Amino acid sequence: MQERIFSIDSEEKFNEVCLEVYHYQKVKCPVYGKYVDLLGKAKTDINHYTQIPFLPIDFFKTQQILAEGHQAEITFTSSGTTGMVTSQHQVADLSWYEKSFRSCFQRFYGEVENIAVLALLPSYLERSGSSLIYMVDDLIEGSQHPSSGYFLYNHEDLCSTLLELKKSGTKTLLIGVTYALLDFCEQYQVDFSNLMVMETGGMKGKRKEMIREELHRILTKGFGVEKIHSEYGMTELLSQGYSFGDGIFRTPPWMQVLMRDTNDPLTLIEHGKTGAINVIDLANYYSCSFIATQDLGKLHEEGSFEILGRFDNSDIRGCNLLVQ
Repeated sequence: MQERIFSIDSEEKFNEVCLEVYHYQKVKCPVYGKYVDLLGKAKTDINHYTQIPFLPIDFFKTQQILAEGHQAEITFTSSGTTGMVTSQHQVADLSWYEKSFRSCFQRFYGEVENIAVLALLPSYLERSGSSLIYMVDDLIEGSQHPSSGYFLYNHEDLCSTLLELKKSGTKTLLIGVTYALLDFCEQYQVDFSNLMVMETGGMKGKRKEMIREELHRILTKGFGVEKIHSEYGMTELLSQGYSFGDGIFRTPPWMQVLMRDTNDPLTLIEHGKTGAINVIDLANYYSCSFIATQDLGKLHEEGSFEILGRFDNSDIRGCNLLVQ
């Protein structure tokens, strides 16, 4: 099944595999199966992925979302302030996650061995269980460039490394949590026009939230780049969406975003309207691939999407929190 999922190349194949995964998870994942049953959908004929029920993401905070007969090889946890209930994603087979993020990164950015990968992720490094750190660890190792690595609060070292990479003409990616990138830009200015700066979203309680346009204006000036890249990922997903600028995200073929009505969570809405984001992530084969998130967004005709914010009563946590 893994090979089938990661070789999807058409809408028809996506729909076919979605239906197979739905029927598997409805039977094998007790929490999802019970949820479908309580909705009265267990015996409903479902012929298209848009008809599949989406599990509210909050279930990852209180329930074990895992297929029967499997045990967690690793458990990823979301970030949160003291006392906050965090999400747990129990991953039965790490090869699914590795296949997903490696294939997705290559699709959007090319071979990682040709890129120097620098990471400014202090809040993630200072806790355990981060799926983002697992991915970045792997990308840094795969990079094979001697300058690749983490920078905690050593901004002077980061600045000198960026200048060296600029001088050598090395293709470079700097991935950072939003507040840390802003902290860096307050101290240093780097004119590195070919640098790919990728923010992972969120201030982690360190700074006041900013609208995307203002944030990206500061970062483009600080790093001397035209656009700021972004990553859309979360603990409950094993796949990511990427933006090359302007907050427009795209996903790999085994992942799709849909919009639901904020007042009627079982109804999807058409392109161009603001709604709540539903995600299909087929890499979540042994947990749940159909998730109703707490993010607000807008879907475009060609399948790209924007993040517009979050429900007011949602916990602040480790996915893209930028408000349009």
